[in-house]
Amino acid sequence: MTTTAPTFDTSNSLTDHDNPTTNRLRVVFAGTPEFAAISLESLIKQQEALNIEIVAVYTQPDRKAGRGQKLSASAVKEVALANDIAVEQPVTFKKSSAEGLAARQTLRTYQPDVMIVAAYGLILPIGVLETPTHGCLNIHASLLPRWRGAAPIHRALLAGDDETGITIMQMDKGLDTGDMLYKVSESIASDDTAASLHDKMAALGATAISTVLKDLAAYQAQAIAQDNSQANYAEKLVKTEGEVDWSQPAAAIERQIRGLTPWPGAYTFLAGQRVKVLASLPVNTSQQTNEPAGTVISVGRKAILVACGKESDAESSATTLAITHLQFAGGKPMTAEQVCHGNQLNDGDQFTSETK
Repeated sequence: MTTTAPTFDTSNSLTDHDNPTTNRLRVVFAGTPEFAAISLESLIKQQEALNIEIVAVYTQPDRKAGRGQKLSASAVKEVALANDIAVEQPVTFKKSSAEGLAARQTLRTYQPDVMIVAAYGLILPIGVLETPTHGCLNIHASLLPRWRGAAPIHRALLAGDDETGITIMQMDKGLDTGDMLYKVSESIASDDTAASLHDKMAALGATAISTVLKDLAAYQAQAIAQDNSQANYAEKLVKTEGEVDWSQPAAAIERQIRGLTPWPGAYTFLAGQRVKVLASLPVNTSQQTNEPAGTVISVGRKAILVACGKESDAESSATTLAITHLQFAGGKPMTAEQVCHGNQLNDGDQFTSETK
């Protein structure tokens, strides 16, 4: 599927490609969500400074979204159309299908010097990776080889990593296995959620790809191979990962809450009803308990204290988690103080990890 911007002219673009007076790097950008849109916007603004021309944007086909299930354009498509850039939305690049062959041919007509890929969501076969003169560069939200795969931001938080970052990678046929051109790190704050860290990584990714494009030949010449023995796989998130297992240590549950905010969100059950656990305080290791895991120790104005599991078998007491925000089934998000003034939760109540 192609959405052609009003002012796009393929013949003029191809003429520019052969004109030594312009000599701009012809860029095709491929991405779908907001993470990618941030980089695209940045590159569009810097085309003259970076001596590039974004000749086309590739993104996922429009999807149904919202209660009305209306077709919705991706964040990347919206940016491209707002800037009069041609948009391509193929469903596949596989050469075994007519659609895939057509998509490959369309890509070739843009005569790309380089393809920038950021959270595109479509597999690029080797034939596509080799189409641009300088190949395809990926903006990946982790310090490769750590956290290859679909959910690097969330997995870094869930694992309790102290830092993460952006890697600009030369794509190959493997999953995030290509040589690394540039890496930049970012500390993970104790209150970072997947949402806040996403925004940091999106901004960092935009800066990183601009840095590489300023001297692409030099960065490619100094590319470093990844150490596969140090690789970790960041699996795609599923909704069931949000269910809290109160037998886990409080630190792990606190990371789960932050790492799954806003989606899929952490949740538990109270008397068979789902309760969303929206936020908590950093774990206080001095607050321990002998109550069973999942027991509501106290419902206070500042926090709701809940018993969790032990840090290790050697510990005599278990850890606790201080929850600051909850949302009961059918209700609105509530602070601990609002919960304290209500009657939906009391000292001694039991959160469970499955419906009873």
